[in-house]
Amino acid sequence: MATESLFSPPPLSQAFGYGIIIGLGFLFAFGMIFVTWALKRYRNEVQTSEMFTTAGRSVKTGLIASGVVSSWTWAATLLQSSAVAYSYGVSGPFYYAAGATVQILLFATLAIELKRRSPNAHTVLEVIRARYGKFTHIVFIVFCLMTNVLVTAMLLAGGSAVSSAMTGIPTAAACFLLPLGVVMYTMFGGVKSTLLTDWAHSAVLIVLIFVFAFSAYASNDKLGSPSKVYDLLVAAAKVHPVEGNVGGSYLTMRSREGGIFFVINLVGNFGTVFLDASYYNKAIAAHPVAAFPGYVLGGLCWFAIPWLCATTMGLVALCLEGPDRMLPADVTAGLALPFGAVKMLGSGGAVATVLLVFMAVTSAFSAQLIAVSSIFTYDIYHAYINPKASGKRLVHMSHLSCFAFAIIMAGFATGLYYAGISLGYLYLLMGVIISAAVLPVSLSLLWKDQNWVAAAFSPILGLAVSLTAWLVTAKKQYGVLTVATTGSNNPMLAGNVAALLSPIVFIPILTFAFGRQNYDYESMKNIKKVDDSDVTAAAHVDIELVPGQVDASPDQTEEEIAGLNKVAKIARTLTVIMTLCLLILWPMPMYGSSYIFSKPFFTGWVTVGIIWFFGTAFGIIVFPLWEGRATMAHTIKSMYLDLTGKKKPMRMFYGQENATVDESASDRTPVEKVSAKE
Repeated sequence: MATESLFSPPPLSQAFGYGIIIGLGFLFAFGMIFVTWALKRYRNEVQTSEMFTTAGRSVKTGLIASGVVSSWTWAATLLQSSAVAYSYGVSGPFYYAAGATVQILLFATLAIELKRRSPNAHTVLEVIRARYGKFTHIVFIVFCLMTNVLVTAMLLAGGSAVSSAMTGIPTAAACFLLPLGVVMYTMFGGVKSTLLTDWAHSAVLIVLIFVFAFSAYASNDKLGSPSKVYDLLVAAAKVHPVEGNVGGSYLTMRSREGGIFFVINLVGNFGTVFLDASYYNKAIAAHPVAAFPGYVLGGLCWFAIPWLCATTMGLVALCLEGPDRMLPADVTAGLALPFGAVKMLGSGGAVATVLLVFMAVTSAFSAQLIAVSSIFTYDIYHAYINPKASGKRLVHMSHLSCFAFAIIMAGFATGLYYAGISLGYLYLLMGVIISAAVLPVSLSLLWKDQNWVAAAFSPILGLAVSLTAWLVTAKKQYGVLTVATTGSNNPMLAGNVAALLSPIVFIPILTFAFGRQNYDYESMKNIKKVDDSDVTAAAHVDIELVPGQVDASPDQTEEEIAGLNKVAKIARTLTVIMTLCLLILWPMPMYGSSYIFSKPFFTGWVTVGIIWFFGTAFGIIVFPLWEGRATMAHTIKSMYLDLTGKKKPMRMFYGQENATVDESASDRTPVEKVSAKE
């Protein structure tokens, strides 16, 4: 295998690899199990079916932003972005980052619409069913599950490849062991534990990228400055120039293959965001006023991660590889980053790489578990198998589906490895398979006239068109269909573009041919919360005190809707402006001018990336801590008083950081139990 030829012998021992995957995985699992217990004891956050899936619909902006960044920072974010930097130069990291940030920013609008249209929804598929009925619902279940399967396969493919290359552990073992700890804490804590571990994983990931960046551009004896990196990139272009780049240079945005990748990346990632239930889960979990700023902040913070990481590690691999180039199979497998890390930092770089990829894979994997769990629980089991299921039963189904999905995907990823399907291939293929459903699902929340025929059949027809365009282009260009030919840029470009754009033709034709729906959105609003009284009764907690279990008062609801309506207008304007900046105003003049970076310009380019990354660190690490300071202080104080025997656990009425519950007054109403904090 390619991974065996690049690092022989591996820079780290198998014992270290198993220690990270199993030991660190269990450390996070036990840590989050403890946090879940503490939140239940001191914050009434009992793991009801509602809490497991929606976190009480009250998560604040900073934690939503951190969750978005963590979910979007999968193996491909670090490995594939570094691979395109290695292949195309400085254009690769920017095209990756810009082409995958736009979707998060645009999704902020859908997040607001989902909160407005259906405040009690558990999944976006519930909304589809409420509007169109059973057949359309099943079509979108298939497309959403295909999205989760592809994303999870990429996570395990990239993570296992790096783990195997760095430590020598068998790829199949890595595929089965990486999900182990994630399944444990996700089953115990649901979406809330996922968001909290997202924060912890993001903190470690940011520190490691800072280590790589400052090593390459400030302290490393082989590199140590942007000037040295620039000189080595100029020398590398003379030895092996990039075909399709201006002057063969690695220091230009004018890259033919980079531009093709930009379009594939842009198109494919629409499907990965707009059809991944985990992003809707976070929108549903957000407090109504936190959904839009959370996604915008998350998108802007995320941009710097692939941009700086790949501009560092992809270029470091180029600078330090010497006369023997990496094999194309190694690059496609995502090994440019670990190769550069080992060349620059030796065994320390290998350790940092394993930790980095472990954090990226496990945090994104937990989001996929919650996504699939919510679909199975609410859109399959509760919708069609047992509509009268109790809250306790739904929690059991959520746990079962998490475990089952992890096992199935571990086996599937192992099969892909032995079939020779790599991370890079899956990343390019993703849009071909799923992007035909992007426009129909978006219009379900944005356009009242789309009927069920257009919603149901345009994704199916679009998938047929995209598969045809993909395979016919490969056959015509190369004469044979293989993994190599079907995975090349031109066939993937044809398939991705056909998938995303063909519904633009199908939707209006089917809508006007079969009659406009003129939908009033009332059936979406009528989706009800689950009765979790059996779960709270078993936990000896008043259901009114559990976050998200009691509906807001009419005045609160009216106030929230007014706020969402106001934010919706701002969202549309702001997302359009930022999208234009990232896709046109910034890259297009640089592409069109054929500019080759000067040394001062490259230094400035790197400096801006580092400054932006400091902003990322503040936005998703410091800001969530500041927002949650009252909750953390309350919980820590309660734990101290509990441990010293001075007071029973304080029960906080959710949303009232300055109130505690007098548990001795068991005969009072929930409102009467809340007293002013002394």
